[in-house]
Amino acid sequence: MAVFFNTDELPAFKNAVITIGTFDGVHLGHKTILKEVVEHAKAVNGESVLLTFEPHPRKLIFPNVPLKLLTPLSEKLELVSKEGVEHIVVVPFTRDFSNLTAEQYIKDFLVKKFQPESIVIGYDHHFGYDRTGNIDLLKKFSSDYGYNVFEISAQLIDEAAVSSTKIRTALEQGHVAEAATMLGRHYSLSGHVTGGAKLGRTIGYPTANLLPEDPEQLIPANGVYAILANWNEQEFKGMLNIGFRPTVTKDVVLHIEAHLFDFDKDIYDQKLELVFVERLRDEQKFPSVDVLKEQLHKDREAAKRILNA
Repeated sequence: MAVFFNTDELPAFKNAVITIGTFDGVHLGHKTILKEVVEHAKAVNGESVLLTFEPHPRKLIFPNVPLKLLTPLSEKLELVSKEGVEHIVVVPFTRDFSNLTAEQYIKDFLVKKFQPESIVIGYDHHFGYDRTGNIDLLKKFSSDYGYNVFEISAQLIDEAAVSSTKIRTALEQGHVAEAATMLGRHYSLSGHVTGGAKLGRTIGYPTANLLPEDPEQLIPANGVYAILANWNEQEFKGMLNIGFRPTVTKDVVLHIEAHLFDFDKDIYDQKLELVFVERLRDEQKFPSVDVLKEQLHKDREAAKRILNA
């Protein structure tokens, strides 16, 4: 799969079959749509092309509304590549781009840049300034510019939208196992390990403090989780706390702290991926550090049972 970030330096795609969207999460609904695009490209002896945007259009249009992304760009690209899509074009979503009229978007962007054989799009897809463009406008200009328009079924589009909403809701409630069934994989957070107060080390549970790679990615509900952790191309099992550590501090900063079983490496400033398997409990304030240690021991045993560690 090839990835392009500059729309002024694109190759001449052969019989390009393009689809357009943010595809945040690349969940099971999205995969069904991508499969249709890939199969159609094969049928016309063409190349499948996904157009996505960076930053997310909502960030420019609604700058004061939190995004709560499911997949940072790097993860989205990796997931899409697994679905057989041959090319991804990451379109810079700028103010100038957002000001293109719907007709300019078709003529000067889609046709000029991609010369599409086909455009595969949902019934509710809108584009151009004030979102005035839609699938009917694409069909209107199709004979002028020599492309076909194929509509993704309303059922598929609606299911994908509902899935995205349900996944976000499940994660916000800590239901990571439920989210996994809709994603087709476990939800994960990637980032770099930062230095902490090392309080966990003093009670026998050293932790790696994660600073997420994308500050706009959705963080699941506060609480304790059984997790898998990927570091340096190796997988480890462990448990994770998301919260404010009320037993030992009065901190108002959210912490994402992973305790990895049988792990003693120094991984400060290194990349770590945390994979959510199952939620164990809410974060709690305990009457003493000793009571906290007793609970952490129970959490570890519960996590090991879930993870078969």
